[in-house]
Amino acid sequence: MPLKPIHLTKEQRNLVIPQIQQFFEEERGETLGELAADGVLDFFLTRIGPYVYNQALADCRQVLNERMATLEEDIYALEVRPQLPR
Repeated sequence: MPLKPIHLTKEQRNLVIPQIQQFFEEERGETLGELAADGVLDFFLTRIGPYVYNQALADCRQVLNERMATLEEDIYALEVRPQLPR
């Protein structure tokens, strides 16, 4: 199943774009306009998005495995031990 593009709301983009602009200013001494920062954001969402998605799946898989182990223990605890004849 192909990965759907990561979509950020306008509010989320409005929070992230100034952070990208600040990063470029502080780390590289470059002034980035909103349009350029938006392009950087899209570039990284497209390129890094699949890796982040895969890590999220791995994290979910780990949590699910831990919960399944707990569930298995709970099911074993419900077993009835037959009484042996005397």
